[in-house]
Amino acid sequence: MSRSYFVYILTNTSRTLYIGVTNDLHRRLTEHQQKLIPGFTKKYHLSKLVYFEEFSDVYETIAREKQIKRWSRSKKIALIESANPGWKDVSPQLLTY
Repeated sequence: MSRSYFVYILTNTSRTLYIGVTNDLHRRLTEHQQKLIPGFTKKYHLSKLVYFEEFSDVYETIAREKQIKRWSRSKKIALIESANPGWKDVSPQLLTY
């Protein structure tokens, strides 16, 4: 059985960005949306999933997360808008993913 790992980007109404990595996107998103974990996402109400990528290798996933975090804000926005021009919450898609 192969594992899946995800890099994801959350935002809020102010378009503050949070980039994270997880092996269970459904669970992690629920934690963010229900504000179960103290920290940046809870403080800034980041719960809208606007972008994610799936990987089969954890090291590749972490490297991608670090790469995106080093980018300028404008490059991160371009990445989001390349897949999600309307910045819609794509978390409902996870129900069928």
